Amino acid sequence: MKQILLTVVSQESQLLKTQVDQITAPTQMGEITVLPEHIGLFSKLEAGELKYLVDGKEESMVISDGFITVSPDSTVTIMVDTAKFARDISVQKAEEAVKAAKEAIKASPEDRRELLMAEASLKRALLEIRIAQKSKKTSI
Repeated sequence: MKQILLTVVSQESQLLKTQVDQITAPTQMGEITVLPEHIGLFSKLEAGELKYLVDGKEESMVISDGFITVSPDSTVTIMVDTAKFARDISVQKAEEAVKAAKEAIKASPEDRRELLMAEASLKRALLEIRIAQKSKKTSI
């Protein structure tokens, strides 16, 4: 069976480079699923859950905004600011981040830049909690 070479790169490093069966990514127009021999594609990604199948087993990551490039030779490159494997998410740390972000939102209602950063942190922490809880349920 043909596979896709998936590479996930953040600002800091290459996070993943592996052969996968399929990829589902959150784009601005909704989720897309990429299978082997997909047509060429370039799209903007939204923060969300990147899912991919390895030997029939679903794996996932929380990703920030970024871009996806799909080459006709079954190579997919995902470029994001940040990403974290679902298995590495700490619900406790994410809940602490939610609390800190809510406090930051209350503390700086006039500072637009601070408010936007706090809202982005809140969104990311809530997404991490949702994905961590989902992955814990499926692994039981």
